[in-house]
Amino acid sequence: MKVDLESIKSQMLEEVNQDLLMEYTQNVASEIRLSGTVEELRAFYYAKSKLEEFGLTTELTFNDAYISLPGKTELKVNGQSFPAITHSMAVSTDETGLAGEIVYSGKSVSVDYQKNPVSGKIVLLDGLAIPGAVLQAQQAGAKAIIFINAEYTHEMIVSPVWGNPTPHTYDNLPKIPVVSVNFHDGQKMKSTVKNHTNCQGWLKTKVDTRWIKIPTLTAEIPGNDEDDHFVLFSGHIDSWHYGVMDNGTANATMLEVARILALNKDNLRRSLKLAFWSGHSHGRYAGSALYCDEHWEDLHENCVLHINIDSVGGKGATILTEANCMAETRDLAKRSIKELTGDEFEGSRFGRAGDQSFWGPGVPSLFMGLSEQPQSNNPASEAFSQLFGAGKAGGFGWWWHTTEDTLDKISPENLARDCKIYLSIAYEACTTEILPINQLAAVEELETCIKDYQSKTNGRLNFSITNNRIEELKNNLTQFGSLLATLTDPQVTHANKTLKQLSNILVPLNYVKGDIFNHDTALKQPPIPLLANCEKLADLEVGSHQYHLVLTELKRNLNKVNYTLLEAIRTVNLSVEQINN
Repeated sequence: MKVDLESIKSQMLEEVNQDLLMEYTQNVASEIRLSGTVEELRAFYYAKSKLEEFGLTTELTFNDAYISLPGKTELKVNGQSFPAITHSMAVSTDETGLAGEIVYSGKSVSVDYQKNPVSGKIVLLDGLAIPGAVLQAQQAGAKAIIFINAEYTHEMIVSPVWGNPTPHTYDNLPKIPVVSVNFHDGQKMKSTVKNHTNCQGWLKTKVDTRWIKIPTLTAEIPGNDEDDHFVLFSGHIDSWHYGVMDNGTANATMLEVARILALNKDNLRRSLKLAFWSGHSHGRYAGSALYCDEHWEDLHENCVLHINIDSVGGKGATILTEANCMAETRDLAKRSIKELTGDEFEGSRFGRAGDQSFWGPGVPSLFMGLSEQPQSNNPASEAFSQLFGAGKAGGFGWWWHTTEDTLDKISPENLARDCKIYLSIAYEACTTEILPINQLAAVEELETCIKDYQSKTNGRLNFSITNNRIEELKNNLTQFGSLLATLTDPQVTHANKTLKQLSNILVPLNYVKGDIFNHDTALKQPPIPLLANCEKLADLEVGSHQYHLVLTELKRNLNKVNYTLLEAIRTVNLSVEQINN
């Protein structure tokens, strides 16, 4: 007798316990959890004890990570003191501090240092302290940066280096001091700079950056049919301040999903692996990057989906339509969100942020956060729109990454709602016969991006092979999809391996710029990064030295794109042949 999985899911969703979610949240977020500290470790031990109480076998490991904890900051503008914070991976000053002329350069995301030189000066910028803005100011010769945040100062990490540095990436770490002030004080500073010639600033910062051991906690609910394949469900435990929403509620959701799925483990086709990270906030995703480095082949061969969770359950978090997804994972989110809330999920493409450390191994991903605040005209919403991009949502809440991320910012009802969405998605990913990964949607997104790149080259690069292969791959995937409804059990297993192999091929093509065994920087990255210079080619004079350099690089990169598409075509063709035989 076939099990009614939908009926079981409905019963499971009713089991989500709002009181337990708040209990877990209060326990995880009872202390400040800086990466590598004893306070953080106590939260790890709490999560470990709950998972074991639910019947899961856990593993707590410790690895060396390059962690940066901000310390005391002092700031003066024309002799007037202002409260300020410094940031992870920023540079400490010496005991005498650093002095210089302050210049205001506008919004951090749109500044033009060629028009407004800042060499040897302290730059004052509107916005959150983000790596790209720090790198740009540093390259322009700035000696320090002051960021103007929102009503509260927002803790940030300003390094673009993803995870632990290497000999090749260490030099990309920031080389100048970076501080942030609140919006009110920032307006005073802008006025002072505007009304005084040669406005002088002085700052003194302390940042403790060194190698320390950080924990990683994993646990697994084994599947019954494809137990080698697993869904990875992850979130970080480390926090800024008490971090109740970021990331206490997310940890609570992971525990509640684990509790309920453990009670229904007999229905899981493939395994669910839970992973709790450290080093997210203070090591640029050091924990998840370390896990990828240690388990690259297992992720490449067996991880069918990464579901990430961050900052859920906030008061007023009513926007559920714009969370990050890949084209191939959008439908999975869309079904659950529509069923549970009635909202039409649209999703937004992943930026280079969050614990998205698994694109190199070719793992499709879904979510970082989920629920967001509506847009508003307050300074926090403006700062978030610069960071995340403007849409219907206004970020996670004005308290995000501040001292105000406390229990009173949580809506128990919203937390239960978000937990149900994650539970529904995790359950479907672990139980459906055919993996819910829409590879045709992935290829259609690639097609759209390639057409865009082609239009930008003004005919200077030949895309004929690329377009033909995209069309062939789409046709083959359509044929493959038509066979999926009538497969025998052995054929189902084979079809799922094919879908996994396609992820191994297509995810890096769409999301990885460099080597798949390394980690790209935490900087803005376009689709199909290999072709990012197409627009640049169109702006160059035909026949110029720079034109030939860029054209040569793009031809080689296009060869790689074309061959990658050929690999995908061969993978689908072989699968269709084996199914038909």
